[in-house]
Amino acid sequence: MGIHQGHRERMKQEFLQGGLTHFSEPRVLELLLFYSRFQGDVNPLAHRLLDTFGSLAGVLDASPEELSKVPGVGENTVTLLKLIPALSARYLASRTSAEVILSDSASLRTLFAPYFFGARNELSFVACFDGKLKLLGVEKLSEGSPSANEISLRAISAAALKHNATAVVLAHNHPSGLATPSQEDISLTHYVQRALQPIGIALYDHVILTDDDMVSLRDSRYLTSF
Repeated sequence: MGIHQGHRERMKQEFLQGGLTHFSEPRVLELLLFYSRFQGDVNPLAHRLLDTFGSLAGVLDASPEELSKVPGVGENTVTLLKLIPALSARYLASRTSAEVILSDSASLRTLFAPYFFGARNELSFVACFDGKLKLLGVEKLSEGSPSANEISLRAISAAALKHNATAVVLAHNHPSGLATPSQEDISLTHYVQRALQPIGIALYDHVILTDDDMVSLRDSRYLTSF
């Protein structure tokens, strides 16, 4: 067993026995890189990535194009680094979507937060509920740019009808970090509410999320009837 192989095995065992609690960011990234660079010392590459992007979060948030510019980063490494936040979001969504019953806006934050985990662009989702406000499913509606996104009434209606929903909740994010609804957000909410009423579907709420905040248009009294 070579020196690097022995080092890898020791780090793997340390993680399996104690998790990442005592791992520095360079060591976390080094452990991850073992699975895209199967031989050799990956510590210099871990430090190069952190120097380039500033933190572990910065590395995982970087675009494939940005990552590919770092010397030593190939397709396997780019794929692995982009897989981690995507897999984390899917894992969190899977855990929180099971047996959800809508009770208040806090439950909506718990439900939707995983779907926006690590998002760099504006995204929109619709959650579909039955008459007892039990979750039937969550569907992605669209993805835009970091500052704009189009939400289609047709996509909302299709998702609601697919799940045979009685009520829906819209959600989108503001990557800027400010969850305050714009006038366009308020107008869209009223438009969707009116458009869904003739087909027997109620818009229960429209929520706007950032990394550490959420605004409910229902709680803010922009949407008062249900």
